[in-house]
Parts: sequence; C-alpha cells; structure tokens
Amino acid sequence: MALAGSTSRIHRIGFLLVHNFSLIAFSSAFDSLRMANRMREQKIYDWQVLTYDGQPVSSSSGLTITPDGDAKSAADLDILIVCAGDKVHLAVEKPLLQWLRKLAQNRIALGAICTGSYLLARAGLLDGYRCTIHWENMASMREEFPTVVISQELFEIDRDRYTCSGGTAPLDMMLNIVTRHHGPQLAVAISEEFICDRIRGRHDRQRVPLRLHLGTSQPKLMEAVALMEANLEETMSLDELAQHVRLSRRQLERLFQKHLSCVPTRYYLELRLAKARQLLLQTSMSIVDVAFASGFVSAPHFSKCYRDFYGMPPRDERRQRRPTEPDDAATGI
Repeated sequence: MALAGSTSRIHRIGFLLVHNFSLIAFSSAFDSLRMANRMREQKIYDWQVLTYDGQPVSSSSGLTITPDGDAKSAADLDILIVCAGDKVHLAVEKPLLQWLRKLAQNRIALGAICTGSYLLARAGLLDGYRCTIHWENMASMREEFPTVVISQELFEIDRDRYTCSGGTAPLDMMLNIVTRHHGPQLAVAISEEFICDRIRGRHDRQRVPLRLHLGTSQPKLMEAVALMEANLEETMSLDELAQHVRLSRRQLERLFQKHLSCVPTRYYLELRLAKARQLLLQTSMSIVDVAFASGFVSAPHFSKCYRDFYGMPPRDERRQRRPTEPDDAATGI
C-alpha cells in the first residue's frame, strides 16, 4: 500500500564499501531506502554503491559487489556511509583517508556502519563527536582514539556524523533518518514490511556481553549483576546485593565504579528501564503495569525516570513508535 506524502527533494546517499564489509549491515541500511521509495511510489531517496577505486569488492561472506562508481561519484551526495566489517585495519589507506577529509571539508555528512567508524576516526573525522561501533571493537577504539566519545548505543547521530553498530542495527538508524525526513508513519510502514517488531532508537544499547568487559577477573561483580537481572520486578536493596555476594556495600560500589563507570543503583535502574522499554514497545500492557513489572513503586516515578533517560515520557514514545496503539490516557503519564 502506497503512503501519501508531499513531494520533497530527493536525498542522495552513498554507500562506500571496503574489503570485508559486513553484508548484513550494508543490506539492512541499503534496503530501507528502496522500501521507502516503494512505499511512497516515488523517488524520495537516490543512492549509489561506491568503492574508492571503482573496482568490485568482496564482503566478509565472500559475496562480490560491483559498484556504481568510484570516489569521483560522491561529489553530489548528501551523506556518504562507510561500510566495513572484519579486519577493518587492512582497509586503511592514505588516499582513502585524505578523500574522506576532503568530503568533510565540502560539507558532505559522513556516516559509518559496523566497523566503518574506525576509518572515520583514523581520518580524524570523529574527534569531539559521539559515535558508536560494533561492541567487539569498542575497547580498541577507546584505547586508540581518546578524543572520540564512544558509546554503547545501537547508533549515534551527532550533528553531521551518523555512526552505527553492526548486524541489523543499521536498519534502525536508517529508519530513524527516514523519520526525520518524512515522519514516523513511513518509517513504521517500512518496519512492518520487513517484519520488524519495532524501530529501535538511539538509546537502545548494544547487548555487550559483560564477560567481555570483565573477563573472569571479577566474579563478585558478575554475580551482583546476575542478581540484578534476575530481580527486576522485585528489586533488591544495595545492602542485600552486597550481602549475597559477600562484600561490604562500599566494596560493591567501588567495583561498579571501577569496572562499569557507574554506581550500582544507576546500573540497576538502567536494567529496569531497558526491561520497561521492551514491555512498552513490544506488548499492550498498560503503562502502570509496565512500571510495576519493572520494579517501580509508582507510575509517576517511572515516567520521570523514563523521560530523564530516554528523553520523552513513556506514553509519547509508545505513541511515536506504535501509532496504532490505544493511548494510556487514563494514567495521565
């Protein structure tokens, strides 16, 4: 079914493929534009698939893509998105980095999916920006680029930089871009065509396995987090957590601060909010029931915490992400 919409200028987006790029990440981003045109029955997005030298390039799965053009074809783009994958350091070449800098000087917005953020960082184009990258590369990125603000979010949109983790997360980033350009109705329609249960926002974090943060060196901390995850509805106090893992309250606070860069109560709150958001967007539970199921003692307190963390009240986000869902108007949240 075609969606009506006012005629607007065509947004021109380029995808730069480098050797070993992630095919699922690229196709998740690329195909969202095709579907946007199909749903509107008009060209609202134009795209080009590029390689720096115009030669075919292979994905990490071995599939070879023949590009539409080379670096010279990027002059008229609105956004260039760098698509990378395994062994991204092998794609670092001085001419490529210089060309990316030139695009930035010409005020072409730059993006990256999967490990493409590494190439933008090597070109010095992420200094002072918030960005993200696939969770396997976060530690090395933080070590190599201390002036880049690296988050665990699925994607980051910071001024004229669009960065995204791997897998299917580029679909979420592109649908958020579609929402900015053409409103949520079109983005939701695309999501439904792809049988995607919801469009994740930038505050949805990558699920980074805790063991990769901590290794095996912090069994007490991992035990405390496991207890939190198992007790989201009936929450435990900090003293109870400390007692169960046989530490003092102060020792537990120091472990969280040192290894997770936050206090235990904050970490626990974010786990509960993440659960609440899943229930809010994936079920028809009332907002009051979502609050209680996530360990909040009152709906107003839940709404305030949710708004402070996600930037909007829960009712507004449900309405935006699931526009056909009935309002929870009776709650006043």
